[in-house]
Amino acid sequence: MGGSTGVLGNGATRGGHVDPERACPVSPVVDLVFSRWTTPILWTLNEFGRQRFVQLQRNIGTITPKVLTQRLRQMERDGLVVRTYHPEVPPRVEYEISALGRSLAPIFAHLADWSAENLPKVEEARREFDAADGLS
Repeated sequence: MGGSTGVLGNGATRGGHVDPERACPVSPVVDLVFSRWTTPILWTLNEFGRQRFVQLQRNIGTITPKVLTQRLRQMERDGLVVRTYHPEVPPRVEYEISALGRSLAPIFAHLADWSAENLPKVEEARREFDAADGLS
């Protein structure tokens, strides 16, 4: 008799230990897509289309050039962003969301809907918790 086979619990074990990737198959996706700057970069590229580095940095706001460069390189490597180099004088580089990155748009839309509906509930729960702890 095995454990459940659904998304939230499949009981997969390796040598008596739960295999982390099989125990929570969404973990690699969460690590990939929801790291600190990946989500704002993808959101911005999806909303505003192809952009040069400086435009992208301005649209995101508080990201440093170094971090933006690192994240864009990783996202290009992961296939989420396309970098286009134009050999002009001066050279021009543009970034755009790839088809793979764009395939995440429905997930972001669902999260935005969830956020609008539930963040007020989260804030209320926090206030109640803090009040019970005497933190307010």
